[in-house]
Amino acid sequence: MAYDKKKFNSEVKYYQNKLKSIKKDSFFFMYNVDNKKAYYSIAPLSRALHNLGKDLYVYGYWKNKKVFNLLSDIWTTYKNYKKNKRMDEKTAALLKFINYVDKKTKGKFKKNFEKPVILEADKENIKVEDKFELDYKNGWIVRKDSWKRLLETADIIWDQVYNLKKSEKVGISFELIPRDKDLEKPLTDFFDSYQIADAMLEGAKKICKNLGAGASTSRYKLSDYPEKVSELMATLIGCEYDKNINEPVFKLFKKVSKLFGMDILKPNSANFGIHGKGRHGRHLFGEAIGYPTKNRKSRWDSPAGMFYKFAWAPQSKYETRDPISRVGFTDTVKLKDFIATCHVDWYEMHRKNQKITNIVNKSEKIVVSGKKSNFVVHLVSKKGRRYAMNSDIDIRSMYEVDHYKRTGEKTGTMANLPGGESFVTPEYIEGVFYGDVVINIDDSYPLSAKNPLVVRFNKKGYVVEKGPKKILAKLEEKKKEAWDRLIEQEKNKSLPQSIINLKKKNFNGVGEFAINTNPKARLTDYLIINEKIANMMHIALGSGFDDDKSSVYHYDIVFDSKTQKLDAYGVDKKGRKHWITKKGKFVI
Repeated sequence: MAYDKKKFNSEVKYYQNKLKSIKKDSFFFMYNVDNKKAYYSIAPLSRALHNLGKDLYVYGYWKNKKVFNLLSDIWTTYKNYKKNKRMDEKTAALLKFINYVDKKTKGKFKKNFEKPVILEADKENIKVEDKFELDYKNGWIVRKDSWKRLLETADIIWDQVYNLKKSEKVGISFELIPRDKDLEKPLTDFFDSYQIADAMLEGAKKICKNLGAGASTSRYKLSDYPEKVSELMATLIGCEYDKNINEPVFKLFKKVSKLFGMDILKPNSANFGIHGKGRHGRHLFGEAIGYPTKNRKSRWDSPAGMFYKFAWAPQSKYETRDPISRVGFTDTVKLKDFIATCHVDWYEMHRKNQKITNIVNKSEKIVVSGKKSNFVVHLVSKKGRRYAMNSDIDIRSMYEVDHYKRTGEKTGTMANLPGGESFVTPEYIEGVFYGDVVINIDDSYPLSAKNPLVVRFNKKGYVVEKGPKKILAKLEEKKKEAWDRLIEQEKNKSLPQSIINLKKKNFNGVGEFAINTNPKARLTDYLIINEKIANMMHIALGSGFDDDKSSVYHYDIVFDSKTQKLDAYGVDKKGRKHWITKKGKFVI
């Protein structure tokens, strides 16, 4: 793809000049996903609003605007009450719910019910609150020379990775353009991500009749308060799922749900997302109250946790409801890299991953040794053994099939795009490794052989011995944020104390050891690709993929097994070696 940055900057300036006089800090952009002019105008529009210090929520619909109509009803009801103290049955029910939660969140919750500035796209232009109009600005796209190949890639993903069905509801999420000072990756990568999301949406439209797209302004600290509309939506859909729980707040919500018709709020059964730097921020309802499991034996701190019900979440063993949603995601990767790594035979890659997985699952430990990194991954304890998983055709089923066969529990599925790894949660690791490719903390940060991140392991966890100053500082900063969030949840009792204690225990633990297998992956600025490069490996600090290894962060570090000439083999209980790599090259 080629893009016109000069044109983009001009389009950003146009939107800034048009919108700078509006005092409100929250904007809601609504468009039909068939309207490509509207979609591609989101890029300069979002950069303009972020430059002005504003937030943006994007709502892309296809067949109807039911969700917007619901939100509009809520905003209008709340506005009318604040303006003239109008009180009817709907208003009274809504206020009781808001006031209950607001006390728990110290006055922060009710702000999410304030109506944003509505920008509605039609065939000709963008209407701003029926006050004035904005032109479409999508001239930053010059040509689509890879479009056909990208559409083929999307079709392969929906078929081989998702096994998407006609009856499913699909959601596509993408990244808005941040301010220049928050843009740590090339702007053209973000431009590419708009093409990728568009192609994935077009692929889904060939199969499904119920889909939508969306995005919202990101936050860069876990302690930041989130964009208001996305926070409101998360709360409403989570409470709708839990509205029959016998607790005061959900009894209040159940009445609100009936009066406003909130039963239309249902999670997507299949999600595709593109993520850049930053995340949602704090989820107020989840922190202050939490979402109970159906039997009330545990609680979730986010609606997504309930819907996905991943095996590594300690709440999953108490949640009697089956997973109802699955997700595949990528980063703001370059278009050429996305195509190269995802336009592959996923079934063939799965067969290679499975060979590694079979070795891991019959071994007591994995030995890795070479010029620098030397460590042992222990897989067995008195309680049992750790089992490996694959990252390839992960989400063809709503639940993880191998886990179900072993445990009888239906837990959810998640996929990286690209895929290509066999990974396991270690019992513990002993030894040292040199991260010399990339680490992902709140974003992907490159490492090098000259200045690697050196981490030493023992039975208790890990110690970072040395590394680049910027990365060491970022590790310390983000670990503190994660710890503070955990303490806040403990204070609010939004999670059971047993889960809080578990996350504290595992805070300095090791969450993953993985062997990368994607034959088309090449070195980039993004961990999601680098952690798939065949003849490389990665280890994650923090939370693992087994429920007893859960914590509050997961930082992947990739190292080059080929350059370090690493031998890797499993050792079974009879002491036999099962080779995976020799001198950094696969022998399977």
